[in-house]
Amino acid sequence: MRKRNEFTTFLKQMMYQSQKQIPLFPLSSVVLPGGRMKLRIYEPRSLSMVKEAMKNNAGFICASLNSKGNTDENTHIHPIGTIVEIVDFDALNDGMLGITVQGARLVRIFNITTDKTNLRRGDIEFLEHNSTLQTPEAFPVLVEKLKEVFEQFPELEALYPKKYYDDASWVCLRWLEILPLEASVKQSLLTHQCHHVLTEYIASLFEKEQMSKETE
Repeated sequence: MRKRNEFTTFLKQMMYQSQKQIPLFPLSSVVLPGGRMKLRIYEPRSLSMVKEAMKNNAGFICASLNSKGNTDENTHIHPIGTIVEIVDFDALNDGMLGITVQGARLVRIFNITTDKTNLRRGDIEFLEHNSTLQTPEAFPVLVEKLKEVFEQFPELEALYPKKYYDDASWVCLRWLEILPLEASVKQSLLTHQCHHVLTEYIASLFEKEQMSKETE
């Protein structure tokens, strides 16, 4: 694997330049800044995308699929995605390529096109996502429940050698990845620049769950 500082340099360069036609990888799941995900690569267009990323010490965009969109018009891809870095790869038993990616920054995607290999590409702009100045009251509950999830699913826990339980941004974004919410809901939550909104929303889901159990 290339050195991490090479990707960091690439990312900084991207932030100060107009970024056009970056490779897109549409997914039914979501990976966000600080998150990690294992991907199976087998389509020729996806293999080309990975080769391009490795050759240029670059990344690509993991984007959420829009079930109500049209593939011919490229509206099947939601506008908010995450630029990711390849942090590990290996050959799988079935002959496919396995890679592990880590989310770096949120981006807004526009002007999506399809190249000759049928790979989607798009222009991007970086989005700001600020942490709250004050830790929300509900935050400790989210931390404890996230620890429980990691204990229950060791394969998920193994993706994170380091965990940042004292970081409200990191904890909330992990929940947004895990929770079975509609992609459109996740997109809406990501438009808020303050994690206080996201924290309160996730906490309200747990409160509703608890109330439902108490009334059973």
